[in-house]
Amino acid sequence: MQDFTSLASPSAIALVNLGAALRERGYRFTTPTPATHQRVNQRLGNQEARNLRDIFGWSRAFRRETLDARLFELMRQADVLEAQGMRWISRVRWSSLGDVLFVHSRFPTNRADAVFFGPDTYRFARLVRDYLQHDTRPLARIVDIGCGAGPGALTAALLRPQAEVLALDINDQALAFTAVNTQLAGVGNLLMAHSDLLRDVAGNFDLIIANPPYMLDPDRRTYRHGGGMHGAGLSLKIFDAALERLAPGGTLLLYTGVAIFEGQDSLFDAIQPSLHDLGWDWSYEEIDPDVFGEELEKPDYAQAERIACIALRLTRPPVV
Repeated sequence: MQDFTSLASPSAIALVNLGAALRERGYRFTTPTPATHQRVNQRLGNQEARNLRDIFGWSRAFRRETLDARLFELMRQADVLEAQGMRWISRVRWSSLGDVLFVHSRFPTNRADAVFFGPDTYRFARLVRDYLQHDTRPLARIVDIGCGAGPGALTAALLRPQAEVLALDINDQALAFTAVNTQLAGVGNLLMAHSDLLRDVAGNFDLIIANPPYMLDPDRRTYRHGGGMHGAGLSLKIFDAALERLAPGGTLLLYTGVAIFEGQDSLFDAIQPSLHDLGWDWSYEEIDPDVFGEELEKPDYAQAERIACIALRLTRPPVV
């Protein structure tokens, strides 16, 4: 299991310093869906950046004089500057989640190793936060499967500072960003490691959280492609893996999406027999019935009625 906990490179340290400098300047940005991002950027007058939010949020090209010397130098040290003729563009974005800043991939997220942050991120973090604020039992070990930029893992680590929190991903760029975001947030109980699901990670967990990709992506980008069952395949694999690794009294929190065909939810249909046989406490609900409607225009979703976001909570009974 390769460890990504330490910030080994000067560019990573510079990226932490860049985030700190943005925070000192009061920078905040809420990242919308890619479709909204594109629509806003295409508006007249939005082609060139005028301020920090345009540069680091909206991913717009900027002139050298738009940015102060300190930030420009930190971008250079962090290797996130890209020349575009007489202008520059940032290779990363910075988004706000509460009082925490997160670095992630710039728009558009076309690269195979792109690290996504958007409305799903906010809903997932809220799910984790609400659970941990209402269930105050002590937790020794928490794991985030497919951590991305680390919002779920960091939310858990901040709310459970006595717990060991693991952030796992198969995307090394995601782990590198999580390391930067963890350092910037001043969190000391979060560890990062390269892992496919829970492979090469020992032991059981008191809380398993996951926000996996759930779309069918022709380019099979790791942050977006959810595999079979119209994108629900990876969610099903996480469900199966969690059954074997939950400690007594442990909980799985899974936030994901599913394409609905003729009123049927293929993910729920697939896990329902296990839920019935286990007899564990669980809840399964749609928390947003209609997301990414533009995907319905694509051939793979031509017969889908809608794409819904769901939240599954599954709790293993404690040892009596």
